[in-house]
Amino acid sequence: MRKIIWILFLVMGALGYSQSIDYNTKKKGYAVNGYDVVSYFNNKPMEGKEEFTTTYDGVNYKFFSKGNMEKFIAKPKVYLPKYGGYCAYAVAVNGKKVNVDPETYEIRDGELYLFYNKGKNNTLQFWLNESPTDLKTKADKNWEKIKN
Repeated sequence: MRKIIWILFLVMGALGYSQSIDYNTKKKGYAVNGYDVVSYFNNKPMEGKEEFTTTYDGVNYKFFSKGNMEKFIAKPKVYLPKYGGYCAYAVAVNGKKVNVDPETYEIRDGELYLFYNKGKNNTLQFWLNESPTDLKTKADKNWEKIKN
């Protein structure tokens, strides 16, 4: 009986530390390819430093400075990228999770959107040339289906 209780305790503990959604950590093992999510809101995306690292919702984040890390720790949801840090345009148009160029982004209505950008495929430009409001509505619906 004690063995069963111990196993249940371990399983419940593991579930408590799992991610609530699928975050894009495919490159470098950090959200947003290791970029400081707070720095986007200062209009200057910067790569984070190893010494300023924290975890939120089972995901590792790096920050350029201790101050930015502290801002994130105080209010993480303010700084989280939409759609788990996947390309907003791809989520909207195809319902797909696509990696991003961390320096191709938009802050819209106080939220961080990231985009794929390689060669002639700058999806931020596609997003802006189409209707960002309509695309956001589509992305929100698609994200509900693919977020886990």
